[in-house]
Amino acid sequence: MKYKNAADILPDQLLREVQKYTSGEALYIPKYKARKKWGEGSGAKAFYDKRNEEIRIKFASKIAIDVLAEEYNLSVETIKKIVYNNK
Repeated sequence: MKYKNAADILPDQLLREVQKYTSGEALYIPKYKARKKWGEGSGAKAFYDKRNEEIRIKFASKIAIDVLAEEYNLSVETIKKIVYNNK
């Protein structure tokens, strides 16, 4: 592993802050990994967004909530949450 001098990389203020906790020691900084939001990696979020939009469209077309619940295998309460959600 190739070491770099923190003074060459970090801004002075940040370097002084790090030195309060460790000074003159080797410090490993792991690679930054941005976390994905729920369902973005697996495609679940897109699937449920599409399904919910279909439910809203059908509800707007006067299809009853209990019929939608049966069709989508969801509870009546879940359908209500989907169609009455202010998105």
